[in-house]
Amino acid sequence: MTVKREVHGGYSSVLPKSRIVGPKICFVCGNFRKMYDLKVAIWLLRRVRVSPVNFGPSQRCLGTAHSAENGSQHAESKQAAATSSGKEKLIKVAMIGMPNAGKSTLINRLIDQRVCPVSAKVHTTRRVSKAIHSRSNSQAVLFDTPGLVGNREIKKHQLDAHFVSACRHAIQHSSLIGVVHDVSNSWTRHALNPVLLRVLEEYSHLPSFLILNKIDTLKSKRILLDIVKNLTCNRVESIRDYVPVRRRNKLAPLAGQEKQAQEPASSSSEAPVQQAEGWPHFTEIFMVSALTGDGLRDVMSFVHGNAKLQPWEHMADEHTDQSPEQLITQSVRARLLDFMPQEIPYLLQTELEFYEVVGGRVLTSVVVTCPSERIARLVCGESNGKLRQINEQVTSDLIETFGMPVLLTITTLVRSKESKA
Repeated sequence: MTVKREVHGGYSSVLPKSRIVGPKICFVCGNFRKMYDLKVAIWLLRRVRVSPVNFGPSQRCLGTAHSAENGSQHAESKQAAATSSGKEKLIKVAMIGMPNAGKSTLINRLIDQRVCPVSAKVHTTRRVSKAIHSRSNSQAVLFDTPGLVGNREIKKHQLDAHFVSACRHAIQHSSLIGVVHDVSNSWTRHALNPVLLRVLEEYSHLPSFLILNKIDTLKSKRILLDIVKNLTCNRVESIRDYVPVRRRNKLAPLAGQEKQAQEPASSSSEAPVQQAEGWPHFTEIFMVSALTGDGLRDVMSFVHGNAKLQPWEHMADEHTDQSPEQLITQSVRARLLDFMPQEIPYLLQTELEFYEVVGGRVLTSVVVTCPSERIARLVCGESNGKLRQINEQVTSDLIETFGMPVLLTITTLVRSKESKA
């Protein structure tokens, strides 16, 4: 007998029909019972379905529905923007950086929409996606890219070729590069990663700007001046008469030997280290906190200020190029990364089982495939408590994304031996 674990949130107990034949256990009531077919519930709810004519742009799934009505609304919105503010302007920005630098969180805050899944673990973003911000006659398209990695990281996390080439693909379709740098990491904040420097050198013909993220984690903001000087190879003209605080090295000589050791060391190591650690061609530098929102307005003003005369590519009320199905599965995967320890969440596969917008609310079901029964028990937790928490967090994220009530069902499924073979 095959048992399928299900957890559902919201205010209804309607569950989708499963692909697995056999009795099921509902962990909400704890009893064996026959699950009703979701098609019957949809047939009942369609009797009070909101008509497409009255379905406002703010309630659509982020403008990702592809229909003839959306096409006409696209033309009307573009005409309205052009007539009210003059000619249209467009700017495309590739937001790049190392893993876990806060690119997705920063983009969500910049456009004030939750369109990029975020988590505390690395490699949450697997593919390039667009975040769209429109105001007046200017439209900014921000590319959310996976973190740049080296060969060692590629082998460790078994990343595919598309993941590695995603950043360069976004840059090739952009006219501006935004480098997001994490200043909270004391080991890496004083230098740009060699992988990132190689990308900047490869696309040196494109203008780039630097964003120092997570400045809220610094106890003393004075250290930012040291960081800026290192990351720009001391090319910041606005910083004058500044003497950086020297950090003591663990292997530094004693006080009596310092004078003898300083002269040869300073002449041989200072210049090449600066060239290898930074990029001297940044056009602008911003110090921001995606968590608190400090400095974000200046970033968007700079981005829109670089927009060129070009027709818009998206609707004025459209915020992403991702489909609702993609947003749902990525949100579930992001929360699994937060709740599951170590490498376990990277072994899980999320797949959308059902999606429908009925009566002004989203009905959806996601299947989480686990490689073994042991990992499935870890995902569900004791008395299915962890899966409930994941369901609640994802539901909250999706309500913020879609702007309407969401009924989510998360199901765990153990990969069979036949599928492994």
